[in-house]
Amino acid sequence: MSSRTDSLDDGLARVRDHVLDPDSLVRALASGRQKGRQPQWRRVELRWVDLKAGRHLQVTAYDATQAHTSNHLVGDAAAEAVDALLADAFGNWHVETTTEVHQSRVTKKLDLITHSTAQAAPVEADRGHDREKERLLPADDPVLAVLGIADAQGRIKPSRQAKYRQVEEFVRLLDTAITEALGSQLRRPTAEDPLRIVDLGCGNGYLTFAAHRYLTEQRGLPVRLIGVDVKEQSAQHNARVAQELGIEADFVVGTIQDAVLPDRDQRPDVVLALHACDTATDEALARAVAWEAPLVLAAPCCHHDIAAQLRAAPTPAPYSSLTRHGILRERFADTLTDAVREMLLRLEGYRVDVVQFVESQHTPRNTLLRAVRTGRRAGQGELRQDYDDLVATWQVTPRLATLLGRGPDVG
Repeated sequence: MSSRTDSLDDGLARVRDHVLDPDSLVRALASGRQKGRQPQWRRVELRWVDLKAGRHLQVTAYDATQAHTSNHLVGDAAAEAVDALLADAFGNWHVETTTEVHQSRVTKKLDLITHSTAQAAPVEADRGHDREKERLLPADDPVLAVLGIADAQGRIKPSRQAKYRQVEEFVRLLDTAITEALGSQLRRPTAEDPLRIVDLGCGNGYLTFAAHRYLTEQRGLPVRLIGVDVKEQSAQHNARVAQELGIEADFVVGTIQDAVLPDRDQRPDVVLALHACDTATDEALARAVAWEAPLVLAAPCCHHDIAAQLRAAPTPAPYSSLTRHGILRERFADTLTDAVREMLLRLEGYRVDVVQFVESQHTPRNTLLRAVRTGRRAGQGELRQDYDDLVATWQVTPRLATLLGRGPDVG
């Protein structure tokens, strides 16, 4: 691997050359944001495709809810589209060519640091346009059969289609998060010191085993898995699955708050909390903060705690219609709970995105909190005041605030 630091203009010019090469580009991904600026899109993916009218640069831009795809003819049209994206406020560029992978990050000083690695073997770019949606884990991957999602012939079981979609979307979100953070907030793992992923409230580990399989087999990242669940049955089941898949893993029986990890795993790199019920999500987030985990992904489940507090307190004017009807009060409680979680994580030095997560067959909740530790606490006076005003207005005491040692006054 080689590294270099360029001025922002010079570094982006190199990115431009790679992206506009219609023969060698495999794919490019723009994501994140530069300090003090916000790009138009959450992320953008680029690749070259062959259409009847010739080779085009396909640009897929994602906002908070959907994808927007456009095609630009090779030459001036493609160059204009790329120049517009390079001028936007993206903080990270991940570029894969047929021979190399380049990971570029914009620093606070507006330099561009690029880490480049050679592909293990030359990669052939897929130029197909009307291709079936790319699956990160194909249906015939062995992990899906072991988890009971696919049959022995590598076909997704009809009753497990929803679970397969959930697995795919989670792996996609995790892949994007790791790609953005790797080499900056997230260290580069080695075989001797693998990436430590802790799943708090892991249950039977469908999502986590699938993620482990993708990261190790598709991304080539050394990974060690640690699962925590209060049920002995889950630990035994997961240990059997790990053994069958040849995965290095430990499964700890205990509560999220009190479980003791093996000594070598005291500083996790990635913390997951996937559909942990009610305040169990808060317990997972609090442990992640205590560990100073670089990357946290939490998909909350039910939100009973704040909902109960809203029922017990008078609704502030002029918001009575938000809580008059039970279904509206429940939905508002969901939003308020995750909003204060997002604010508290930012106060603890995390950059947080709240994104849509595909529904599971067990719960209609489809929100995912994706937090990357920056350690920066600058400019928090306004955020602290906003948080204080919010909880005071609604007369709630978030469980996460209590676990973090922050009372009604965050100061």
